[in-house]
Amino acid sequence: MCGIVGYTGARPALSIVLDGLHRLEYRGYDSAGVAMVSDGELLVEKRAGKLANLEKALDELPSGCGMAEGTTGIGHTRWATHGSPTDRNAHPHLSRDNGIAVIHNGIIENFAKLRVELEAAGIEFTSDTDTECVAHLLAEETAALDGGGRPEQRLAEAMRRVCRRLDGAFTLLAVDARAPGAVVGARRNSPLVVGRGTGENYLASDVAAFIEHTRDAIELGQDQVVLITPDSVEITDFDGRPAAGKDFHIDWDASAAEKGGYDCFMLKEIAEQPRALADTLRGRLGASGEIQLDEVRLSDQDLRDVDKVFIVACGTAYHSGLVAKYAIEHWTRLPCEVELASEFRYRDPVLDRSTLVVAISQSGETMDTLMALRHAKEQKARVLAICNTNGSSIPRESDAVLYTHAGPEIAVASTKAFLTQLVACYLVGLHLAQVRGIKYADEVSAVVEQLQAMPSKVDRVLETMEPVRELARALADSRSILFIGRHVGYPVALEGALKLKELAYMHAEGFAAGELKHGPIALVDQGTPVVCVVPSPAGRGVLHDKVVSNIQEVRARGARTIVIAEEGDEAVVPYANDLIYVPRTPTLLAPLVTAVPLQVFACEIAAARGHDVDQPRNLAKSVTVE
Repeated sequence: MCGIVGYTGARPALSIVLDGLHRLEYRGYDSAGVAMVSDGELLVEKRAGKLANLEKALDELPSGCGMAEGTTGIGHTRWATHGSPTDRNAHPHLSRDNGIAVIHNGIIENFAKLRVELEAAGIEFTSDTDTECVAHLLAEETAALDGGGRPEQRLAEAMRRVCRRLDGAFTLLAVDARAPGAVVGARRNSPLVVGRGTGENYLASDVAAFIEHTRDAIELGQDQVVLITPDSVEITDFDGRPAAGKDFHIDWDASAAEKGGYDCFMLKEIAEQPRALADTLRGRLGASGEIQLDEVRLSDQDLRDVDKVFIVACGTAYHSGLVAKYAIEHWTRLPCEVELASEFRYRDPVLDRSTLVVAISQSGETMDTLMALRHAKEQKARVLAICNTNGSSIPRESDAVLYTHAGPEIAVASTKAFLTQLVACYLVGLHLAQVRGIKYADEVSAVVEQLQAMPSKVDRVLETMEPVRELARALADSRSILFIGRHVGYPVALEGALKLKELAYMHAEGFAAGELKHGPIALVDQGTPVVCVVPSPAGRGVLHDKVVSNIQEVRARGARTIVIAEEGDEAVVPYANDLIYVPRTPTLLAPLVTAVPLQVFACEIAAARGHDVDQPRNLAKSVTVE
């Protein structure tokens, strides 16, 4: 989950590394640090807290100290796993002779055993982290290789030897004062990309770190080590055999990762949703009316053989899967189960070659989802990935891929990723229905036309959000807010509650409205805000009437009812303290409009409570550890 950056070239590295860390701070902001190689010395500065604390410390360094002159360096923003977020636990970590600096994303699972061995050899640790073991091990290995080739090659070989001793998930970057102009990286189950420049090269956990400087990138494969110098990129596997990463070109520019005049990234990303939806839908319908995925290594017969679908995901992506279940079962008549990826492999699910597992992940590196995918592959199931990040681990290891094309999402709380994941799930359902002969091309085209109308409908929702913002400010001091819904409105209620938990740090719960009488209604007290997601009276009349009854139930107990309903629904007016209208939309597609007010609502409450909307406490954007 941490953000890592490496640079080597002809320019001063510090400013480039710091700029990259700013773009990666969404990945972790418990602490930050840098290490620069300058005139044969290794210069390190690190601080607990956000990146601004590190920058303040750097500004206070004496001029001429060399930190700003070095042309090779690494930087890190941390989301703490081993060791509390303090100065001493911040990265980089140094070897005993202060000659090697290491930064790390992930968890070294056998660090305790390694630490015991190192301490027995007389090494004193200066931190509580698992990462420091790597710095000391690298120093041991480079010393053992002394005299065996160029310094940068010794560092790369030392990294390979160390990686063979490590268990767990990790991305590692290292620099050595004796190898100026070189940065070595390694990855296992954690992201690492190379940025290729002219006379300079980059390493990072995310392309956002170097997008201002180059759009040519290489995604490293599993268990690979990379050595970059200003003029070369050398990739091997952990045993030293030459290897190749996956070359790709980044199709967005630096401005896409900037706030663009908005107060926070989340507001910008909420506003970008109509465009993101349109981009996800673009080119999906072929000339003959067939749905087109991005990468397909499955035959139509493979899909016709599917007799069960599992969707695995975490957090917001899990909620998109809950919506997808309704659509997939309705359109394909296949049973569909939705599983939390973190629980999937531990309950021993029944899988075989006729099972399709749909793995949903914004980053493509979500460790719980990646491990669920691997478990599914071990059981011979087919895997289809829905992902926003080209070349990441989950799509690479899947049998088919549908990219959401949402563009960079910087705010930790997901917004446009959620809506584009919904669209992608709908497309997967339609594709399955079409291949299996359940829906004809004209029927699929009709649904795609409805989807293509959604960007303009989301635009209309965004134009009417000022009353929602005012309502949010009025409710900012509430102790608890409840959310209820039925059918596809139930996952929307769960997502609305999650957004409040993430951003406002307040008690919020989502419930299936029909479950109120089975316990949750006891939470309703005088003035308790209850957000009610109401289905269309046209599409699901009986369901609509049931939800209206549920609204009356909580209102009778003193609740303040905040009702999200479609335009023209007069039946809810007598029972709504606050009414939010959204455009009329087919029932299965309704979450694309009903989720948007809840995103704005949570964002505004968090801002009114004085919280950092983009970087909520204890959270990071991409969860790359289990």
